[in-house]
Amino acid sequence: MIKKLIRLVATIVGILVGYGLFLIASFVGELTGFYYPAFFDPRYRVIVIAAFAIAFGFLFFIMTPIFGRHGARVAKNIESDLQTVPANDLAAGTVGLVIGLIIAFLISPVFSDMGQHIGVALSIVTYITMGFLGVVVATKKGKDLISAWLSARRGGTAPKARGKGADATPKILDTSVIIDGRIADIMKTGFIEGPVVIPEFVLVELRHIADSSDSLKRNRGRRGLDVLNRIQTEHGVDIYNTEADKNLEEIPEVDVKLLKLAQVLHGKVVTNDFNLNKVATIKGVEVLNINELANTLKPVVLPGEDMNIFPVKEGKENNQAVAYLDDGTMIVVEEGRKFIGKSVDVLVTSVLQTSAGRMIFAKPKGKQSNVS
Repeated sequence: MIKKLIRLVATIVGILVGYGLFLIASFVGELTGFYYPAFFDPRYRVIVIAAFAIAFGFLFFIMTPIFGRHGARVAKNIESDLQTVPANDLAAGTVGLVIGLIIAFLISPVFSDMGQHIGVALSIVTYITMGFLGVVVATKKGKDLISAWLSARRGGTAPKARGKGADATPKILDTSVIIDGRIADIMKTGFIEGPVVIPEFVLVELRHIADSSDSLKRNRGRRGLDVLNRIQTEHGVDIYNTEADKNLEEIPEVDVKLLKLAQVLHGKVVTNDFNLNKVATIKGVEVLNINELANTLKPVVLPGEDMNIFPVKEGKENNQAVAYLDDGTMIVVEEGRKFIGKSVDVLVTSVLQTSAGRMIFAKPKGKQSNVS
């Protein structure tokens, strides 16, 4: 029944198109000075109109199934493209389209004195052009225009973003890089350009880690929240709400969701997770790895420095103990098995920095190595 109704509507549209084409042909003949008796003679005019209407009505009736298949494919592609558009850009584009159409509405009366047909044609072109420009300007320069408007209301100049380029790629922080803490110092130096984005699911994961019953995880989670608060205070971050994006909410794994968001925002993921870095490379997502950056810089701890640590478990090798810094860096203590569960002063012997992370090797100081 629905298919028959669609075919009926398509046939009616075809009849109207045929009649419209007849009017256009008549207008062209009148404009060029060519006289077509069948178009202007009342005796034949009705017959020609009927021929146009029947021909195009029948054509649309026949082509309806083809239009339906292609229309469904086009609608699916449009839906898929819209899912990749950020909600902010979609809202800005809608507002820009409305403003563009309003401007076109105000301009179109100017064309009323140019003749009925020319005026209508110019009005249509004006509506299309202004609507397109409204969408483009709103999506490309929306943030800048809002900042300028707010600044004008305050009576000052637009504030200069600290370390952010107007058109720079968004930087999306993952959980590991926030807990690491070095991202705050890097942002302070101004090496990170563009908006810094924190997905809401990363905040949820941080909160779960901070509420963990494991003391090590709890400390790491609280450290991450402190670092995030520092970044928010000093630089400002965009909290990306993913509840409206069904294609993100349906993804259970945080890392996969993070990469999908990077594709949607056309951004880069900032991380120190070695495995996430590899997966991102496979999916074609650009990654800024903090460990790779640190690999070219001076390490935090140098050989020969003293540290006070708290070994928590045995190492892989005989008589080794393992401790961790607040940021999760592993410290391997040679001959430190007897100090598990105790605070001990150690001497750093070497620091190993790789793209997978940093590892510190140390040994107990002085006579403490002989304590039973």
